[in-house]
Amino acid sequence: MSVPEDEERLLPLAQRWPRASKFLLSGCAATVAELATFPLDLTKTRLQMQGEAALARLGDGARESAPYRGMVRTALGIVQEEGFLKLWQGVTPAIYRHVVYSGGRMVTYEHLREVVFGKSEDKHYPLWKSVIGGMMAGVVGQFLANPTDLVKVQMQMEGKRKLEGKPLRFRGVHHAFAKILSEGGIRGLWAGWVPNIQRAALVNMGDLTTYDTVKHYLVLNTPLEDNITTHGLSSLCSGLVASILGTPADVIKSRIMNQPRDKQGRGLLYKSSTDCLIQAVQGEGFMSLYKGFLPSWLRMQSGWITQGHPVRPSTEFSRRLNPEHFPWARRFDLCDAILC
Repeated sequence: MSVPEDEERLLPLAQRWPRASKFLLSGCAATVAELATFPLDLTKTRLQMQGEAALARLGDGARESAPYRGMVRTALGIVQEEGFLKLWQGVTPAIYRHVVYSGGRMVTYEHLREVVFGKSEDKHYPLWKSVIGGMMAGVVGQFLANPTDLVKVQMQMEGKRKLEGKPLRFRGVHHAFAKILSEGGIRGLWAGWVPNIQRAALVNMGDLTTYDTVKHYLVLNTPLEDNITTHGLSSLCSGLVASILGTPADVIKSRIMNQPRDKQGRGLLYKSSTDCLIQAVQGEGFMSLYKGFLPSWLRMQSGWITQGHPVRPSTEFSRRLNPEHFPWARRFDLCDAILC
């Protein structure tokens, strides 16, 4: 056996299989973050469905009979009316989604960075390439994960259906996949994929560009240094911008995924994402596109804490830090640890 092979066997697993290790770590971090923040995601979905004007065409009286609830009242209502554990209804397909989404995004991003874009002449990877690569990787990852997102949204609304006296659609996660597949075919599993990938692209763009811009501004124009404080402020701003950009597409996505369907799996409320957008604005007003904004934003900020977003410093300033002095600043690529 050659000497290089002997030396390679002595290396830590993270250095021997860097991509596999990164995928495993990001998957574990995303799972912990999902479990911790899922009640916010469930609350967001319930808020997005409130006052859905298109239901009036089907003669559904839920829109008129149910009073509007804010984030806190919605969460408390779920606990009182359905039970505390129902705050995690749909968490299993959400975890499945992160496995597929993180894997697809990571593989795509690594390929774009190493094969398509490449590094600049000074061996650095510029921000604009990170942003474009992050957006494209997010789109690919989200497209692959769309079936899990579809099941998650529909399972999140099962408790509401039970309270309204409607029959439950699924007995569990696997039954949900099987039923959607049998009724709508493979195409049915990708219902709502257009607004879903639009949301992924907008969230990645808003998060990546805002984070780096704010971080540079704070370090260069204020007394703040490149530390956990500037990182926290940058993440706060980036999460806000990402939520502002992505919430309208998220509302459209959730409504298309949750709409009732005929026996062929075709939607009964909306013909397309554009039709859903028009009906929402005309029937409920422009601000209906921002239903669920607060829990969406809080979830991104909570994800920063639970998922360890301190591993996502600025591309330029992270190279100036000594990891021994700033262990939180070990550099991951900008798109590796975003909870979207």
